[in-house]
Amino acid sequence: MEKAPLLEMRNIRKDFFGNQVLEDINLTLREGEVIGLVGENGAGKSTLMKILFGADVIRETGGYGGEIILNSEKVSFNSPFEAIEKGIGMVHQEFSLIPGFAATENILLNRESKKKSVLSELFSDRMDTLDRKEMDKRADEAIRKMGVNIDQDMRISDMPVGHKQFTEIARELSKEQLKLLILDEPTAVLTEKEAEALLESIRGMAKRGIAVIFITHRLGEILAVCDRVVTMRDGRVVNEVNAKDTSVAEITKWMVGRDVGAGGASYVTEDTGKDKRIILSIDKLWVDMPGETVRNVKLDVREGEILGIGGLAGQGKLGIPNGVMGLYPAGGKVTFNGEEIPLNNPRKCLDASFAFVSEDRRGVGLLLDESLEWNIAFPAMQVQNKFLKLYLGGLIKWRDDKAIKEITSKYIDELAIKCTSTTQKAKELSGGNQQKVCLAKAFALEPKLLFVSEPTRGIDVGAKALVLDALKKFNKEKGVTVVMVSSELEELRQTCDRIAIISGGKVAGILPSGEKLEKFGELMLKNC
Repeated sequence: MEKAPLLEMRNIRKDFFGNQVLEDINLTLREGEVIGLVGENGAGKSTLMKILFGADVIRETGGYGGEIILNSEKVSFNSPFEAIEKGIGMVHQEFSLIPGFAATENILLNRESKKKSVLSELFSDRMDTLDRKEMDKRADEAIRKMGVNIDQDMRISDMPVGHKQFTEIARELSKEQLKLLILDEPTAVLTEKEAEALLESIRGMAKRGIAVIFITHRLGEILAVCDRVVTMRDGRVVNEVNAKDTSVAEITKWMVGRDVGAGGASYVTEDTGKDKRIILSIDKLWVDMPGETVRNVKLDVREGEILGIGGLAGQGKLGIPNGVMGLYPAGGKVTFNGEEIPLNNPRKCLDASFAFVSEDRRGVGLLLDESLEWNIAFPAMQVQNKFLKLYLGGLIKWRDDKAIKEITSKYIDELAIKCTSTTQKAKELSGGNQQKVCLAKAFALEPKLLFVSEPTRGIDVGAKALVLDALKKFNKEKGVTVVMVSSELEELRQTCDRIAIISGGKVAGILPSGEKLEKFGELMLKNC
């Protein structure tokens, strides 16, 4: 007799504020099975997983319809703690870590190793002390399961985003009762090597009988590690197939309801902008950003170009915009339009008409509890007095609600942001749509220079081209100089005029985007 599935989700339905996001979803999962859950941003993937994990937002918005069967028992979780007790773990698309705690403390939160003392024997176990040595051992074992190295004593607030992601995953792998692990975009901030280590870890989990639901927009990873692929579109399951029987092209077509080809991508094969004016000059830049080595960067950016910055993880590419914009301590010299820009002063950068879309959209980019209108318009209001009505020569300022609504509606349309209205809160959007709001906020500033870091992180295959096209359109129509940092070389090649490769904290070289891939590879390893 065939063993019953570990998990069954039957006829799941969910709406948010009258907006139907899930309709009649049916999903099964067996012990030790890995399924890939794919779909465009807003298809309902993350919402479905939040229902399974008992996320507070589901209960707070009226619950859901349908039923969940786990180990042949009907369950309905009112909190993530109940789901965890039943053996379900989840690594969210956005981090759920305590910034002031070290990696070990986050991995073992509420499951710490303790030592008895005389006081605890006399009074209660509340007088127990932490067994730091045992905790370090347990955390190290969980980290080793992923085949990566992270500093388990480093505070989360000091970590680069990739190490934060590994800490999240290690926390789940450290749980002995784990039966089912949900991974929501776990590789979005990882390099190719780090992602492969994680995929190998998933294979190991499956062999140990742990079932995995793997959500990612990197479809090649789905085919590499999953047994089945379940495709969602517009809140429904539109296809289910064995991974060995399909391809990236087929999955993409099911996701978006149309063929998405390469679009005849053209690359800039020669350095045609040699005579353009230097608008930004960076000299001897160093940045103290944990996990990022920036020690001596010299880089010139030409007016009106899109300059790409690439390189391996931890070599310094993310540190450059974060240092220039004053988010981390930095030294050296930055000159823009012939005038020196003081470092370690974000306001001076904004006043000089810089804008920055950070790779950390929730930590730096968004006001999560505020509306889309407020998120998109507020920086321009604060820095440039835009979207304000001025009275008595500017002594009295009043918010121009009509102008704010108009600019928000404009970017909702241009970037295809899936939302219920301009007043919807940013935290209610999917991760990819939150990323588009960050872009809209920067566009509303109408900067002369735009730094954009990992602009398509967590964005699906259908929306990725839209975002990159929006950057190119912004560059050409507005004449804005763009400096784009990305871990995906192909993304840089399709978007940029030139690409600077950072290795060992320095610029290893700059090439036209159409140069041979081997040349980029050589530069990435130059100073390592």
